[in-house]
Amino acid sequence: MTTLATKQEYQAIADGLTIASTAFIDGSFRAARSGETFASINPATGQKLADVAACGSEDVDFAVAKAREAFEDGRWSRLTPAERKAILIRLAKLIKRSAPELAVLESLDSGKPIRDCVTIDIPEVVNTLIWHAEAIDKIYDQTAPVGSDALAIIERCPIGVVGLVLPWNFPLLMLAWKIGPALAAGNSLVVKPAEQTSLSALRLAELALEAGLPRGVLNVVTGDGPNVGQSLGLHPDVDMISFTGSTETGKRFLRYSADSNMKKIALECGGKNPAVVLSDAEQLEVIAEHIVNGAFWNMGENCSAASRLVVHKDVKAPLMAAMIAKAREWRTGDPLDPSNHLGALVDSEHFSKVCSYLDKGEAVLGGRGENGYVEPTIFDTVAVDSVLAQEEIFGPVLSVIEVASDDEAIRLANQSQYGLTACLFSANVKKALRGARDLRAGTVTVNCFGEGDITTPFGGFKQSGFWGRDNGLAAHDQYTEIKTIWVDLSDRSGEELAQ
Repeated sequence: MTTLATKQEYQAIADGLTIASTAFIDGSFRAARSGETFASINPATGQKLADVAACGSEDVDFAVAKAREAFEDGRWSRLTPAERKAILIRLAKLIKRSAPELAVLESLDSGKPIRDCVTIDIPEVVNTLIWHAEAIDKIYDQTAPVGSDALAIIERCPIGVVGLVLPWNFPLLMLAWKIGPALAAGNSLVVKPAEQTSLSALRLAELALEAGLPRGVLNVVTGDGPNVGQSLGLHPDVDMISFTGSTETGKRFLRYSADSNMKKIALECGGKNPAVVLSDAEQLEVIAEHIVNGAFWNMGENCSAASRLVVHKDVKAPLMAAMIAKAREWRTGDPLDPSNHLGALVDSEHFSKVCSYLDKGEAVLGGRGENGYVEPTIFDTVAVDSVLAQEEIFGPVLSVIEVASDDEAIRLANQSQYGLTACLFSANVKKALRGARDLRAGTVTVNCFGEGDITTPFGGFKQSGFWGRDNGLAAHDQYTEIKTIWVDLSDRSGEELAQ
């Protein structure tokens, strides 16, 4: 188990950081060709951390060209699986060695509480890279049963140049979710980190070079969506985009693909995820703990946050009392203080957006925001068609919907444009499994909140996702093309075959 240091120790690490702030292309840090920069701001203090390179289409063109060059000459794509595995494991070890520095950098840049960065995010980054590295030389291709006169080989080939467009809520972890399987497959990458949280991706790229990843294989181009994201999406020499972020932006990448080279698009988008508590649910104190964690973890800045509680009227009152008591234990404050559960929202624009929802209902807990921080907030008796029940707030806000029957609970839980995750609580195994099958979501947990783990595919139904899945072996599939190689083994002549 990871041990937390003190606030003073984390502050000392913060004071000693050397922050990389230019794009990383072809193995070197480079300023934007325009020379322009933008400020990376610590959302907890409002202070500037660095002036980051504001790249544009010329920088994207250069990064894609270098990634293509690296892919075509085989410096990574043609290495043996064992060779790629060894380099990725070295990278995981370097990340583990740099864990305190990376955790503090992540907390400063995003407002995330240091306790989560240290105990969840960085260990999961390491675990993710090792898991995908270890899978490289254990995934077999196939042959088809075509008879004795031919041999049909079905093999996975790396797609080529892959653009990875990251969200700001889990900067390093989402980077690991994508580069793990994408590099394992042999692709070359151009990463666009979120404008708000670019710093940890630059540091990881530097560590990757130190681990032995050939130059040009992992490139990081910093900048905003219109200048970098759109340029990647429309680029004719990018073979695939993997995007995690809002549904609205995800749809743009589908249009970019149609308007360019029909590149493959994998989307993991928004969620308005239900926690469904049926009439026979037991251990309400435990359920309350799961729901509070699901709703407020990472300040609710989580696509899989359990932001809707759909609860049967028979268990609502005691569950609400337990939830309010649990939520009051979640301290909000300085992200570098490990005693705090909640830090600052990522930037002033997002803070204002979340605060705009706080007057949409009557809060039984919280309901206040100040100086970038929003308290854990619970709204009761929310109408199922209200903005609180339908829109993704992406803040520490839980909306409670009361139902009169278990069937109604499942029906209302599915009444959403989203379908990323859901959790269901019941003491009856058959009822729980039936409910889990009826819930329209990519991941459904029973009697707990969660997202599965690195072994299980993660992605959404409806407008929560498109095409691929992160995690598990399914993640390897989405970064590969399937090729059939047909070998004629017959002794027949061409004339005989034609007949």
